[in-house]
Amino acid sequence: MLSKLFKNFQKKEKLPLDYFYTTDLHSHLIPNIDDGVKTLEESVEIIKNLKNLGYKKLITTPHIMSHRFPNNKETILSGFEKVKNELIKQNIDIELHVAAEYYYDEHFIELIRKKDLLTFGDNHILFELSYTSNPFGLEQIVYELLSAGYKPILAHPERYSFYSNSFEKYDTLKDLGLLFQINLNSLNDFYGKKPKLACEYLVEKGLVDFLGSDIHSMRYFDSLKDFIEKGKLEKIFEKNQIKNNFI
Repeated sequence: MLSKLFKNFQKKEKLPLDYFYTTDLHSHLIPNIDDGVKTLEESVEIIKNLKNLGYKKLITTPHIMSHRFPNNKETILSGFEKVKNELIKQNIDIELHVAAEYYYDEHFIELIRKKDLLTFGDNHILFELSYTSNPFGLEQIVYELLSAGYKPILAHPERYSFYSNSFEKYDTLKDLGLLFQINLNSLNDFYGKKPKLACEYLVEKGLVDFLGSDIHSMRYFDSLKDFIEKGKLEKIFEKNQIKNNFI
């Protein structure tokens, strides 16, 4: 489906769509360990739908948030194996990997300094901030991540009101060495007007590095499918160097 939507775009670039975007690197598909899917059946249903939409590789990223979802490598890997085994059992052919979406807090900082992080790709690490408050000490922590050989990706920067109320602050984040992953559903008005406007700004300025579904349930998938079927991905690729398929 994705390839069909981009038939004209492929001709212009002389590269298949698959070269750009059949990998998703942000989702919550391990049952009952965060605010994502609740059952194994729901997880498998969403994965099958993502496969039918054209995805070939999924990196699922459950929350590690000490005050709300105190997951660790053991809880995540245990849940991941259950999902992976069920896909094998049902003969669902899709590449599935696991990492985490870390919340920026003291626990995250401890894990950085212990070098005890779940990574993907070329030592990439996905993390998120508070939606409402200025992240104290972020510059120092990004420096520590980079110095330790990690490649930090900031999840859904368009959703943080501290930045979306003042777009020039995104340039400051970029200057730190952060990579940006936007949620495609932000462009479909899924989270409201402000995140959509901020996301459109990031796309227009060419600040986007990765795309994510951030799927938590079928409701998220339905919005994602709607956005893709509207053929709105082309503009993102025209203005940004999307790296999903290179990890």
